[in-house]
Amino acid sequence: MARLMSMMMTVMCLGSILTTVMWYLQDDSLLLNYKPPPLKRKLSKTYKLCTGCQQIFDEVMKDYSYKWRKQEQNYMNIKSELQSRCNGYDGAIITQLNTPLGSKITFETFRRAKVDSKGFIVGTKLFNHLPSEHPFKNKIWDTCAVVGNGGILSGSKCGPMIDSADFVFRCNLPPLDDEFMGDVGKKTSLVTANPSILMRMFGSLMENRLPFAKKLQDYGDALVLLPAFSLSKNTDMSIRALYTLEDFKVPARVVFFNPQYLIKLANFWGSKGIKPLRLSSGLMIVSLALEVCSNVNVYGFWPYGNHPSELYPLSHHYYDDVEAPPGHHAMPSEFAQLLSLHNRGVLRLRLGSCEK
Repeated sequence: MARLMSMMMTVMCLGSILTTVMWYLQDDSLLLNYKPPPLKRKLSKTYKLCTGCQQIFDEVMKDYSYKWRKQEQNYMNIKSELQSRCNGYDGAIITQLNTPLGSKITFETFRRAKVDSKGFIVGTKLFNHLPSEHPFKNKIWDTCAVVGNGGILSGSKCGPMIDSADFVFRCNLPPLDDEFMGDVGKKTSLVTANPSILMRMFGSLMENRLPFAKKLQDYGDALVLLPAFSLSKNTDMSIRALYTLEDFKVPARVVFFNPQYLIKLANFWGSKGIKPLRLSSGLMIVSLALEVCSNVNVYGFWPYGNHPSELYPLSHHYYDDVEAPPGHHAMPSEFAQLLSLHNRGVLRLRLGSCEK
């Protein structure tokens, strides 16, 4: 009896083995395609910071962590000061009203470095292309987004919030490709264009102007704001930009910064401790927004190479890691002023994720 039971157990084991073998022979892809589960990557929490940056970040986040609330009186005070000293509402952009036919435009650099002393005489052709009056005349927007290009925007998910604003300011012709839209949005009401970009990317518009016209299609019917009269070398190139959009029937419209406004703006911020060779386009636009918007949200302004709270490395821009030439701007000083305005409830400075 015991011998019979032993034989039966042996047969059952052999049958089980044969069944398993046949199953794998019928579908050997189970073996070929098998991949072990991925190992969980242990992320390092230690990042290299610039000298003294940890203390700066701690101070920033200590102030920034308070729940933001608009302080109407503080907002009205800074708005009134900007209006009385700079008057961007009427004078930030050159128009037929503030720059009559035959008038002489004094370049911005003349007051600072005594160069470009001849100025520029407004002739009929250019005069006819100037807006008849300030584009913001009799307009105050409720909500405005001022979007810088800092790497802090990467992964921020701020795109929907930016696009929900009534008016969106952007700086220096930034890329708005689909891969960036979730973080930076698409809507553009006004975008600045630094002449150095026209020189570097579009050959000063001396030959093939089509790539520039195609690039400007990204911004719809936005105003394209150029500092045509900051330096005399910028003027002809900026005017070519105006004619390019007209020739290719691009819906965007070129307008020019008034150099007198930029001089007043430099004096305004200089009195508050910001004295660079030149103000950044971002601070110029924030200043204008504070005059023409009731509620200003600022994105993508962070001058350091690490995230303020999580400390991981950031690229210089959200789209590349190319740094600006040193010495032109005073980004940390400008950021300190923006942070001060945030803490006083004048504007809201967005750092990090917009989903939190």
